Amino acid sequence: MSGISNFSVVIPCFNEEKYIRDCIQSILNQTLLPSNLIIVNDGSIDKTVAIVEEIKENSNLLKIVHTDKKASFEPGAKIVQAFKVGLSTLNEWDVVFKIDADVRLPSNYFQEVISLYESDNMIGMVGGLAYIKKKGKLVYESISSKEHLRGPIKSYQKSCFEAIGGMRETIGWDTIDEILAEYYGYKVKIIKDLKVILAKPTGFRYRKSHASKHGLAMYKMNYGFMLAIIATSKTSFKKKSLSTFFQTMKAFTKAYINKTPKAVNKKEGAFVRDYRWTKIKQKISF
Repeated sequence: MSGISNFSVVIPCFNEEKYIRDCIQSILNQTLLPSNLIIVNDGSIDKTVAIVEEIKENSNLLKIVHTDKKASFEPGAKIVQAFKVGLSTLNEWDVVFKIDADVRLPSNYFQEVISLYESDNMIGMVGGLAYIKKKGKLVYESISSKEHLRGPIKSYQKSCFEAIGGMRETIGWDTIDEILAEYYGYKVKIIKDLKVILAKPTGFRYRKSHASKHGLAMYKMNYGFMLAIIATSKTSFKKKSLSTFFQTMKAFTKAYINKTPKAVNKKEGAFVRDYRWTKIKQKISF
């Protein structure tokens, strides 16, 4: 790919007064600055907007837009919808970053990511790894493997984004887009030396419903019962929680009985299922 002349950052926000200042500052301190920094206020009722407006007075990059939604927080569709509001304000872009408001980026983050995009025009998605602080130490947040590009730190090359049909407005969107990128012939790259800090653990606002949402996500991604059972068993074993298994599979079964619409079409769904089975076989092969 030739040099990328235009990359932008979109940050969906809902009641992020504790985190948004540090997030924005970590972006303004980058060795390579974006063309645009869009903050999407998704119905905040705290001081988020006031903080952004204060910073905006001294930054030509920063822009704030509003979604006109009720103040609430749900994972999945809501954050994707907010991101799309921000994306719609961009006239031109080669790469777009979707960053969560509690993220702290290392100062070379954009420079490293953009450099990788420029090395190969079939690289469709790039990101680092997410870490949290525990007892004063930086530790990898192990809710997913280090081969998965996490939702809080996504970036997309434009042709890939368009090929996969953008981000799906559903729970599990940040797994679906990664698999579909490969389905449409693009590469997903993780730069493991780029350690991004998450100021709050993932999903802390909806822990009680996490198992149910995971079950729904697997159904919408076309996992099938056997894949869902294997994936849920692994998660339950790691958490040492039998209730997690039953809650997750209950949600999966409910979606199946209700014939809930899937987030992928038939061909994409077949690829998702084959992709997951391949990954399982790779892990158990010697």
